[in-house]
Amino acid sequence: MSIIVGYIPTREGRAALVAARTEALLRKVKLVVVNSHRGGRDFDAGEARRFEEELESVASDLNGAGIEHEVRALARGNEPAEDLIEVAAESDADLIVIGLRRRTPIGKLILGSNAQRILLEAQCPVLAVKAGEGD
Repeated sequence: MSIIVGYIPTREGRAALVAARTEALLRKVKLVVVNSHRGGRDFDAGEARRFEEELESVASDLNGAGIEHEVRALARGNEPAEDLIEVAAESDADLIVIGLRRRTPIGKLILGSNAQRILLEAQCPVLAVKAGEGD
């Protein structure tokens, strides 16, 4: 059993990671950190290196906390929702944790497409968290 967290180096991604880390400690299960992006020409070498360094920092933090974990950086041309759902199925996940962006009143009518797809298609519970004001 495991917990899957969709992680990107943003306030929302960090909030999701904090929640997932807490859940992994409480449940005493493996935490699988998934960084999914489409890759391609729009993803330059500098940005790739920045993501790699960020994921190394995440792994180091989880090591220090004694949390069994795996960090996956996926650039397969898929939407993040597709990758998270697939990894959750492969890992027999207990939970998927995602971060949500704050939206304007009109934007609240429409949930982000990745979040919506994960909430509707995941075969396990999904915890959606928002970043705090000062995060």
